[in-house]
Amino acid sequence: MSAPLVRRPTENAALRRCDKTPKQLPPYPVLFAGLVTADAVGDRYGINLFAHAIARLGGERGE
Repeated sequence: MSAPLVRRPTENAALRRCDKTPKQLPPYPVLFAGLVTADAVGDRYGINLFAHAIARLGGERGE
């Protein structure tokens, strides 16, 4: 007898679910320290991530 089929969420369904859960961001000093560090080493992706996290923590929402 075969085991019952267990349905697993697709990647898109998992991402949608993850998008609906509230995210806890670290406090401003931690984010700014990360931004300064990313800028110091020239990590453009890190700069982008930290800048968006700072904006989000400040209440700004993207389109």
